[in-house]
Amino acid sequence: MSTKIFPQSISQKMVCTALALILSATFAGSALAGAREQAKRIHDRLTGVPPSVDCLAQLEAKVTAGNAVGAAMDAITNDGTGDNCTGREFYRVTLKNFITPWTNEEQTVFAPLNDYTATVIGVIRDDYDFRRILYDDILYTGPNPTNLASSNAHYKALEDTGADLQAVLTETTQSAISPTIAPAGILTTRAAAKAFFVDGTNRAMFRFTLLNHLCTDMEQLKDASYSPDRVRQDVSRSPGGDSRIYMNACVGCHNGMDPLTQAFAYYDYDYPMNGNEPDYDAGQMVYTEGAVQPKYLINANNFEHGYVTSNDNWVNYWRTGSNSALGWDSELNGSGSGAASMGRELAHSDAFARCQVEKVFKAVCLRTPVDADDHAQINDMITGFQGDYKLKQVFADSAAFCKGS
Repeated sequence: MSTKIFPQSISQKMVCTALALILSATFAGSALAGAREQAKRIHDRLTGVPPSVDCLAQLEAKVTAGNAVGAAMDAITNDGTGDNCTGREFYRVTLKNFITPWTNEEQTVFAPLNDYTATVIGVIRDDYDFRRILYDDILYTGPNPTNLASSNAHYKALEDTGADLQAVLTETTQSAISPTIAPAGILTTRAAAKAFFVDGTNRAMFRFTLLNHLCTDMEQLKDASYSPDRVRQDVSRSPGGDSRIYMNACVGCHNGMDPLTQAFAYYDYDYPMNGNEPDYDAGQMVYTEGAVQPKYLINANNFEHGYVTSNDNWVNYWRTGSNSALGWDSELNGSGSGAASMGRELAHSDAFARCQVEKVFKAVCLRTPVDADDHAQINDMITGFQGDYKLKQVFADSAAFCKGS
């Protein structure tokens, strides 16, 4: 019994023809994407859900008129009468997922809404200068907040009930909730304290602030040429008995980090014990003005001639040398007292502005920049952002750029 086999040339021709049809349809669909498809893509990228019929028509009209940025802004902001788009999911889902990884060391999106996340959402919604998140006395809550200093239940309830964050978030101040603290934007929210002030040496707060808001880590900033005069006693100068490790690995980070982290010297996160287990969820941030937290003075025997922290005065050695490339604000003097002034130093850097724009571009366009056009767009958005520091506009500009054609 024989089996009939198609000649190879015929099989190859059939495969090639099929592939050609698939590719043709794919590229034709992309090439023929009109205003309606672009409008839908803008809405989908910004909110994660399909638009209503009326909302899509509203966005399509603006895209047709050549105002894709206006369409993007409509997708995320409901300005009242006559607006067919709600913007609800942009705040409740897109921004919540965008911000949440900044609030925990695991950098996971799977964490409940908290005061840190809600405050950043509020600042974006209200088109405030985004730099304020690192230094201002600002906080956003929902209706009838209670026990904010010692519990996240208020914010979790907002999320669990599906609250429209665009509508319900209300601006207040941290000092109104906790009059004894020294506010410094999200750095002194309860969520940030629980994640980064708990135990340790408070260096975690500084490191994760760099990661989340300047898009850089200590390893990238390592430079042994800076003075080590503010490196604390707890850092061994001969780890494992080998001073070369300190000179070649440790000092290059600590010489810049420790002088800046001194800004947090009066902060800690205090929590009760449940038997032998710490109850972190029931804790709260503490601030002891004029009294350095004991964590700054631990392990003094590691190197007794090291720096002894006596106050919260900080200095930025990175304003010179290789790390001057972060673009420090010449109108600030590079030193000060406390977390708020240090947060302002970071927020006014060029690195802060670039970091925010690049994060938004990746979140909206679902990619990092891949070509000259992408990089040119990012540079244009950075320039625009540094004009008024409105991050909502960066979301709209990114969505308009990545709408397809």
